[in-house]
Amino acid sequence: MCPKVMVVDDEPDTIDLVKLILGSEDIEVVGAKSGFECLESIDKEKPDAVLLDIMMPDMNGWETFHKIKELQPRLPVAMLTVKSQEFDKMLGLHVLKADDYITKPFSRKELIKRTKELLEMEFH
Repeated sequence: MCPKVMVVDDEPDTIDLVKLILGSEDIEVVGAKSGFECLESIDKEKPDAVLLDIMMPDMNGWETFHKIKELQPRLPVAMLTVKSQEFDKMLGLHVLKADDYITKPFSRKELIKRTKELLEMEFH
């Protein structure tokens, strides 16, 4: 059975791009266009990892991150964002404890490598 990743991003093009890239590596990708949609479908979809945008309307990525960790504390979550300043990365990784922090634009190679590393984390 192939691993499943949920991509949460309010930009459908980003979800489609991630599906295209990770799908070529036999990783199933399901999309959610908002934090609310993610939280509504996470139990049904049962992803092995989540790639989560930070800047989204209504519920931002950090709020969504905290709610995911309340529901499923062992589920690996990487932030997938245009917020590329060192301060943002430090905040995400060391203060808020995201499992990884991937900045957009990302290369195909980087996305595959970092997603596979996320999937290999021993949280399950």
